[in-house]
Amino acid sequence: MIPEKLAEIIDDFSSITDRGERAEYLIEIADRFPAVKVPPEVAAPPYDEACRVPACESEAFVWAVEQPDNTLKYYFDVLNPQGLSAMAMSVILDETCSGQPLEQVAAIPTEIVLQIFGREISMGKGQGLMGIVSMVQREAKKRLSGA
Repeated sequence: MIPEKLAEIIDDFSSITDRGERAEYLIEIADRFPAVKVPPEVAAPPYDEACRVPACESEAFVWAVEQPDNTLKYYFDVLNPQGLSAMAMSVILDETCSGQPLEQVAAIPTEIVLQIFGREISMGKGQGLMGIVSMVQREAKKRLSGA
């Protein structure tokens, strides 16, 4: 089972059939990116390459900070100012996965990218966005395995 808030967002997007409407909604979400951007006390440029999302053309990075309740708070950065899709995905993941049970976060399928962005997303962009989801999942799995 995935986090409930994420399931709700996926459900919201499943009702949007118009590409323009979907794009507008994603831009609105991307506008909230400053709230999820990594603060200087967590990381400062140049960032550790271990936090870089592989295959992401927008040069996205992901960090996970352990919380007192054994959940994770996720932070992101997207170095490409045109990387609105990566910014939107980062906002969605922070708003729906930070503070959620690790088992639920670890269970998120990367296919949510297609459910949110639509099946017509380019392969390159899709790979990068799936990479962001994979990094969030990986951090949850790492904590669950005690690594």
